[in-house]
Amino acid sequence: MKRLAIFASGSGTNMQRIAEYFSGNPLVEIFLVVCNKPGAGVIQRAEKLHIPVMLIDRDEFYQSGSLSEKLLENKVDLIVLAGFLWLIPDHLLQSFPNRIINIHPALLPKFGGKGMFGEKVHQAVIMAGEKKSGITIHHVNEKYDDGAIIFQQEFLLAPDETPESLAARIHHLEYRYFPEVIEKILFSLP
Repeated sequence: MKRLAIFASGSGTNMQRIAEYFSGNPLVEIFLVVCNKPGAGVIQRAEKLHIPVMLIDRDEFYQSGSLSEKLLENKVDLIVLAGFLWLIPDHLLQSFPNRIINIHPALLPKFGGKGMFGEKVHQAVIMAGEKKSGITIHHVNEKYDDGAIIFQQEFLLAPDETPESLAARIHHLEYRYFPEVIEKILFSLP
């Protein structure tokens, strides 16, 4: 049995898509959703799917190793960031080396870093006159959007592209490819 923990701060559409993708797979369990934002949509989505949720505050996340301990004790294989906006602390990076991944709504290394999430990314891509955009799935390290790239999928921007249309196209790629890449990584782990 492979076990996932999903960290999310927002509406939880990627978490839901991942859960639906693995729902018929007896070899994969989503053990826990970790959320840092009370009232975030991901909480209701997880509860509807009968996935346990753990709310964390900043002090607990950064100053205590209790989350790492809980995930290790419960034999979590992979941590997936699906719209989680906090930098990952050293205790998690050390406990899960090369076993924390993130999805970013642009083609890294461009348009990444602190504060680059959601619509801000799409606006920046369009304002820069980019010809293409896409998604990047990458390993997580001590910096925002800086870890080794695992997978990218790109497309050409339309001449009349808006941040809203770009977001919709990005979501389509995320929902399609993120669960597949997670599955490949999970089953390549020792």
